[in-house]
Amino acid sequence: MNVLLLGSGGREHALAVKIAQSSCLGKLFTAPGNPGTAECGQNIPLNISDFEAIGNFIEENSIEMLVVGPEDPLVNGIADYFADRPVSVIGPSKDGAMLEGSKDFAKDFMTRHGIPTALYKSFDKSQLQQGYDFLEKLAPPFVLKADGLAAGKGVIIVDSLSEAKASLKEMLDGKFGAASSRVVIEEFLRGIEVSVFVLTDGKSYKILPEAKDYKRIGENDRGLNTGGMGAVSPVCFADRAFIDRFEKKIVEPTIRGLQKDGIYYKGFIFFGLMNCGGEPYLIEYNVRMGDPETEAVMPRLNGDILDLFDGVAKGTLDTKQCSICPETAVTVVLVSGGYPEEYRKGIEIEGISSIKGNKVYHAGTSENGGKLLTSGGRVLTVTALSGNLQSALDSVYDSVRKISFDGCYYRRDIGKDLLNY
Repeated sequence: MNVLLLGSGGREHALAVKIAQSSCLGKLFTAPGNPGTAECGQNIPLNISDFEAIGNFIEENSIEMLVVGPEDPLVNGIADYFADRPVSVIGPSKDGAMLEGSKDFAKDFMTRHGIPTALYKSFDKSQLQQGYDFLEKLAPPFVLKADGLAAGKGVIIVDSLSEAKASLKEMLDGKFGAASSRVVIEEFLRGIEVSVFVLTDGKSYKILPEAKDYKRIGENDRGLNTGGMGAVSPVCFADRAFIDRFEKKIVEPTIRGLQKDGIYYKGFIFFGLMNCGGEPYLIEYNVRMGDPETEAVMPRLNGDILDLFDGVAKGTLDTKQCSICPETAVTVVLVSGGYPEEYRKGIEIEGISSIKGNKVYHAGTSENGGKLLTSGGRVLTVTALSGNLQSALDSVYDSVRKISFDGCYYRRDIGKDLLNY
């Protein structure tokens, strides 16, 4: 089977590594890819938003499966574009992708289908005063979310009512561009977050390993939100009883809801959960794998991922085998100095060749003249897989310390909050 994978980050490198291990694979192409994905197959300089060019490449190279990594092509309807063509797309239709593309759509879906979530209302610029009134009815802290896609940074949580009102006005005035032309205000749920991933063919599903990610730039979860600074899988508080409740109260109603609403969905669903005293509440959907959670989840997924994807495409996922490695994965992200605000690019990276045993995934890198250079805010992720959390932490940080580039920064506390949980 010839496969085209869309994307260029750490998530796509982790997927490429897993796909390259498949006995079903013919050729793997990644567009546009990065120096890491080039080690798994061939990178192709395609724009992931140019569906016509992607279609031409698919036809010219006998591509049988298109795996979509990032959310933008899904929200823009890439699965619909190829619906009548002889290629299987791993990713939902445009309607299905609205679960991530619009927070308001997602919250309405949750409410209609009886999925436990936080109390909410949404407002546009003409409803600013109503938004203020709703904030006054809530207890702090206050949660405000841009309705549309904002690269994982469109969420503001503040303790002060005056700050919340000011943030609402800033968002509706365009702080996050068109993404915040509508803002969802939610009640704050007290608990601890966990992400659980599901692969579905629209009827049946497989629950993949869960992960806890760390969004803030600073240690002890301080500072600005980022795309993610690290992840741990499994998560100690997401025990069998919690996952069973999650499946019954959230997964099953979600799949039934998609069917009831006539939404075509074949691909990953990311469930962002809050564990509130052992009860799962759904914070958000994503319609693809998370990043950097993918770099922690994929090493724990046993079996042939293309065989699972074939089951998704053909509607036979319930006949496929999916088992989970019991070991612990810890992922640490190395970022450019200044991220998530301004940062430099083109800085030489050294030390990767000295790492043995652990996996280095490329996220924001490029090559020039035989040198590996930084090209993004999140540059590399390093993942260790070991028998327990402490040994995985020791191993991953031993590897991280061997990598260097000017301005390199990483959090030194990833996973440490779970050691004595």
